[in-house]
Amino acid sequence: MSEFVELETAPMTTEQVVSITRANNYGTWRMQKTWKPLHVVDAEGCYFIDVTGKRYLDFSSQLMCVNLGHKNPRVIEAIAEQARELPYIAPGYATTARAKLSQKLLEVLPEGLEKFFFATSGTEANEAAFKIARMYTGKTKIISRYRSYHGSTMASIAATGDPRRWAMEPGGKGQGFIFAPETNCYKCPIKHTYPSCDVACVDYIEHMIRNESDVAAIIVEPIVGTNGVLVPPKEYLPRLRAICDAYGVLMIADEVMTGWGRTGKWFCGDHFGEGGVKPDILVTAKGITSAYVPLGLCATTKKIADYFEEHYFAHGHTYEAHPMTTGPAVATIEEMHRLGLVERAAALEPYVQAKLEALKEKHPSIGDVRGKGLFWAVELVKNRETKEPFNTMRDKVEGKALVVDQVAAKMMGMGVAQQAWVSHFVIAPPLIVTEAELDFGIGALDEALALADALVE
Repeated sequence: MSEFVELETAPMTTEQVVSITRANNYGTWRMQKTWKPLHVVDAEGCYFIDVTGKRYLDFSSQLMCVNLGHKNPRVIEAIAEQARELPYIAPGYATTARAKLSQKLLEVLPEGLEKFFFATSGTEANEAAFKIARMYTGKTKIISRYRSYHGSTMASIAATGDPRRWAMEPGGKGQGFIFAPETNCYKCPIKHTYPSCDVACVDYIEHMIRNESDVAAIIVEPIVGTNGVLVPPKEYLPRLRAICDAYGVLMIADEVMTGWGRTGKWFCGDHFGEGGVKPDILVTAKGITSAYVPLGLCATTKKIADYFEEHYFAHGHTYEAHPMTTGPAVATIEEMHRLGLVERAAALEPYVQAKLEALKEKHPSIGDVRGKGLFWAVELVKNRETKEPFNTMRDKVEGKALVVDQVAAKMMGMGVAQQAWVSHFVIAPPLIVTEAELDFGIGALDEALALADALVE
């Protein structure tokens, strides 16, 4: 027995940690044979630290979620306070943490969103949104867009436009999801057919609604996240809102990545139209707790909420409104206010834009830079004239070597962790980032892009 205890308490070597992780855990969205996870032991501010003590600038806030930076003392204390006060109670009971968070949400969410379902991730929150939309409207079909990502559970992955859906097919069609063109002004999917464009992508959605029966809702990321930080024209979302109203279709805004100050507003929809574009349902996660604890949110209008006063609300799960997630969320929102992080993201936007535009002038491998607040993409191409990328989505699925991964690996060697996806980088540092840290991160990208420049046609 004592030998067993000794084995359990003996410190692990890095080789053991990595070996056990590889042997017993799945690496997500990858072929397992290429997974060599870095052993991370600490994180603070805008940096995380590996077992050797090397520090890495977290230039994408992990998965675009650690908006407060690592180890914010107030949020950490809120986690401990909640654990001491009430670590768990079933969702059928009221808690102080839940009530306080609900009050905070009414202060920062777009006006009109007044009823909340708390999940533990963005994908679960989207599952709730789809069920609510279908229950409320009595309809089935939901329009999504190509170049979108809405989560990994069955309905959420079925609503995802990017190749992470492909392995689950024919799940999308079987679950009533249909796809519209993405809004990509750099490489428009329909402009070659309609050269004048005039935001034809949103008009095509109206065409879909007219020619489909039974459309309950459309789900959009106001600015597409992982799939390229695609910023729509200013008239896109207001026009889409008008189309939804005209045809009785609900608008679901997926602000899992774009919420919580990331784009220089509390929520991205606030950038568009006079007073912002207000969805019928808003889904968010990630920055709501700065990812310290897993929390997702599905928020609806009072009109939708009132329907369920006399109709059965057929959704729920064990961890809904978990006190250990709602309590720290209150502290997160308070810290965002105290530190002025929404305003900070907006103020740093021109600084980041100027730096990235300068990179584009210097490097022939950069086809486009685009973004808002502290949410930017740098898109690589092997030919600026044709806008042809070095790699395709199918290359990613088939496990082929990607140029963006090579550039990101070079940056990692220089102490900068950068999120790469198929043909672009997502630059989204913690909202506490300094200009000096931005210079360091962009400087590493500048140096590493020599790898891509050498492959330009």
